[in-house]
Amino acid sequence: MMLVGDIAGKVAILVDDLADTSNTITRAAKLLKNKGKATKVFALVTHGLFSGDAIDRINASALDKVIVTNTVPQHEHQRLCPKLEVLDVGSVFAEVRRFILPRASAGCLLMS
Repeated sequence: MMLVGDIAGKVAILVDDLADTSNTITRAAKLLKNKGKATKVFALVTHGLFSGDAIDRINASALDKVIVTNTVPQHEHQRLCPKLEVLDVGSVFAEVRRFILPRASAGCLLMS
């Protein structure tokens, strides 16, 4: 892993579509803080699987906060990890469905 650019004294934001073991984001956070001298490191994750020791890894990491959607249930992870913040995307999906399938029942989603 290589750091490119000057982030000293700045807030760094990592963006990832999926975090399973959280190895990549925790290694990146360590690099950003230790070598890059970032003041804070946040991770934005779409789908947080957090398998194995991922939560322990996040808790022990240089990450200041991990923001994740609830596309995967996060209740237990949130209980175990004070760094985890969960964003509810249910209303977003409901709104998309409302525009895509006017006058259609939810059963139509299962037909294809």
